[in-house]
Amino acid sequence: MSTSRDEIEERKKHHLDLAFDAQSNTIDNRFYYEPMLSGHPSLTETWPISVGNKAMQFPLWISSMTGGAAQAGKINKLLAQTAKKFGIGMGLGSCRIILKDDTFFEDFNLRPFLGEELPLFANLGIAQIENLLENGEAKLIKKMVDKLDADGLFVHVNPLQEWLQPEGDFIQYPPIQTIEKLMNELDIPIIVKEVGQGFGKESMRALLKLPLMGIDFASNGGTNFSKLELLRNPVIADHFKFLIPIGHTADEMVNFLNECVEEMGNERKCNFAIISGGIQSFLDGYYLIQKSKIPAIYGQGSSFLKYAQLGQEALDTFTKHQIEGLLLAKSFLKVKQ
Repeated sequence: MSTSRDEIEERKKHHLDLAFDAQSNTIDNRFYYEPMLSGHPSLTETWPISVGNKAMQFPLWISSMTGGAAQAGKINKLLAQTAKKFGIGMGLGSCRIILKDDTFFEDFNLRPFLGEELPLFANLGIAQIENLLENGEAKLIKKMVDKLDADGLFVHVNPLQEWLQPEGDFIQYPPIQTIEKLMNELDIPIIVKEVGQGFGKESMRALLKLPLMGIDFASNGGTNFSKLELLRNPVIADHFKFLIPIGHTADEMVNFLNECVEEMGNERKCNFAIISGGIQSFLDGYYLIQKSKIPAIYGQGSSFLKYAQLGQEALDTFTKHQIEGLLLAKSFLKVKQ
């Protein structure tokens, strides 16, 4: 690309004007910066990865949000259209509202917008699944997944949220037992996720023993649904606010995961992770998926939601920059082990 003399002079003037403001004395110590070993990534470059039998173009996931509210359908469709444009997958918010009633079905009916080639997962809470299994209604789950043309089901495990929610459901059994029972009753791919506090090592170990499609961290650091319920329920907030810091960061959970991988050997049946919760940037995502000892992608929810509320152009621009940053990191950064 040729550059005119005037353009060069203007650029140099900007450099002089901004030189003092551009000084930095902070270092991100997670990486080695290796500028000698790669050129810039191509504008057409991808980073393919499979989720089940579907292929994504980049290891980036739009994490589960919501449905059934006034703006949810519009936002979900914007998200699906962006996912299709960039070749990434997404999870639906809790689909409980459409299990037995189609009033809000179109809020969740995203396959026509996403296309057939990319992964789309439905979502139900552990308390609802426990109840459906108790009542012999597991077939409703399969019917819902099929109607959505989804590739599988997220099961969100949220005992603290349910306890703090005024309308919350009582969980009778250890969730790991309910998930095992569900897997015995239904032949559908399942990903288990938390809702903003993450899993400790022993919970992760128990999940890795099951032939799940994957585990979604939803670690402490992103949207915390227990905290959200306390904001809705100020009468008890002062008494239960001490629970909010409980949990594990995404970095700590990757360490748990890697330790389990080394310790479990053939006992481990699950081989895929969505690393989510407190992922602020493509650098966080790149660092964590590179650190993982099993195939992993990273998920974001609130960041996508923020830009979706601004419209399709803002959402597409955000996603484009996430992907460009991810490819730059892949070209020039090596994770310190």
